Amino acid sequence: MKSAWVLVLACICSIAQTPPRAQLTAEEMNQLCQRSTELMDAGGFAIPDLQRAAAPVIENVRMACTALQVRANAGQPTYAILANLRAYLALADAVPKPFPFPEAARAQFTELRDEANRVEAHFRDLLESKDQELRGSDRDNLERYAEANRRVPPPAAGKHRVVFLGDSITDLWRLNEYFPGRDFINRGISGQISGEMLGRFKADVMDLHPESVVILAGTNDLARNIPLGDTENNYVMMATLARASNIRVIFSSVLPVSDYHADRNPQNERTKDRQPANIKALNDWLRNYCSLHGDTYLDYYSALADKNGQIGADLADDGLHPNAKGYRIMAPLVLAAIDKGAAKGANDQGTAPPQPVAPVKPTGRRGASQ
Repeated sequence: MKSAWVLVLACICSIAQTPPRAQLTAEEMNQLCQRSTELMDAGGFAIPDLQRAAAPVIENVRMACTALQVRANAGQPTYAILANLRAYLALADAVPKPFPFPEAARAQFTELRDEANRVEAHFRDLLESKDQELRGSDRDNLERYAEANRRVPPPAAGKHRVVFLGDSITDLWRLNEYFPGRDFINRGISGQISGEMLGRFKADVMDLHPESVVILAGTNDLARNIPLGDTENNYVMMATLARASNIRVIFSSVLPVSDYHADRNPQNERTKDRQPANIKALNDWLRNYCSLHGDTYLDYYSALADKNGQIGADLADDGLHPNAKGYRIMAPLVLAAIDKGAAKGANDQGTAPPQPVAPVKPTGRRGASQ
């Protein structure tokens, strides 16, 4: 009996010593947003002067909460919620209050302060997580394919090896099902931007000795508001590295996105972060660059876009990632581009290899915030 009590006390002490989890889930943050706006609206009834004075602040919180539904754990809207909750509480302290002040209203303001403290702890944890990520030793996630790369055999004679480098659209593509018998290697990593792909270009492309590389990048650059000129410069550097290794370059267009499924989930509203005008600008630049330097431009965009310039509602279930039907449209296009490049390479045998070209000067155009 005594030993049982010791075990119970040990468990209690262990729980007490465990620090509370500061970072909130997306669902917890949505619930906090809903409750906070309810409390702020209620505060206007308890303090009439506060209703008019705090109206812009309450609207700011609502807008930031909506933004978080689209991009969970995004730093900017989280900070906006925190700043406006603090502003509301400061206004509540400053305006005259009725006397006697209802106890229920006092409890509501206490609860709202607690909610603001939760948001602050959540925001600090987000900053710490990002800081740890930036200080990490593997920023570009080279570890993802390190072991797989060690197991890749040398290219087989008579087989055209191709590396597919990209983000989640490539990562989710089961190449062995769509291209059986081909020496195609998937090196997509979900969420990556072009700069991260450049950082792993040697390990995940050059060291595998492919004849061609299919590069699909850019959509996450747009979502993170990376200047278009920076993305273009990363394209150029990847192409230059490939040419230096006698690897043929196939640049895929950035895919269209859509808002057709936003009614199912607010995060499926894609055109806000990936504006069609910026997608077109990157694709136009890529097409021109490939034309100037002899690389292949793979036009997925035209095959997937509908009359509204968005990816067809039946081709992507979330407005961003192609579904099976979308990939079935893409497969013959990339296969044709690869085979065309292979045939051209065979015809060019015996000629002098192309010399690396100087990088083109980035345009300096900005991303979606401009």
